[in-house]
Amino acid sequence: MSSNRTASIIVVALLHVVLGYALVTGLAYNVIKNAASDLKTFDVNEPPPPPEEKPPPPEKQPNTPPPPQVVAPPPLVRTNIVTPQIQTVSIAPPPVITPTARPAPPAPPAPPAPVKRESARAKGSLVGLFSPEDYPNSALSANEQGTTAVRLTIGTDGRVSGCEVTSGSGSSALDTATCNILRRRARFSPAMDSNGQPTSDSYSQRITWRVPAE
Repeated sequence: MSSNRTASIIVVALLHVVLGYALVTGLAYNVIKNAASDLKTFDVNEPPPPPEEKPPPPEKQPNTPPPPQVVAPPPLVRTNIVTPQIQTVSIAPPPVITPTARPAPPAPPAPPAPVKRESARAKGSLVGLFSPEDYPNSALSANEQGTTAVRLTIGTDGRVSGCEVTSGSGSSALDTATCNILRRRARFSPAMDSNGQPTSDSYSQRITWRVPAE
């Protein structure tokens, strides 16, 4: 049953195709025929072209001389100038000959120092040269006291020519007062050399300062 039904559908479809084709071709033929009958043709007569006008004669040009031709200058040719090399020769200055001085003759040996035969001696007690009135006021106000050790330089005249503090008392006022008093008041018998002549000498001394009791 299915095969017969399929065959029937195919036949019906073919009939529709044939009828549609016939209908379309028939209508197209009638349309072309009517259009051909309505088309009217006629001839168009174009007017003749106008005659060509002759161009006017050219105006006479004045006879002017042609401008002078500008001639480009010849190209510059650069030439490499080779400068000659100057060679300098350094001339050494002449040697300076300095005369060599002759060595100085050796100095004669110093004469031997005279042998000290006797040392300087103090005339009296150096401690006795100090009194409570010599106590510096600044040291009294600060309650300063201590021992000052000095080295005295004794000249040939027996006087003190120099004073050096070798051990301070802790008070600069006491140390300064010690040297000042010894320079003014101390007297010595000068030292004697081996020839019996006076010579300089040194002498050491210690001075103790104590705040005087009230």
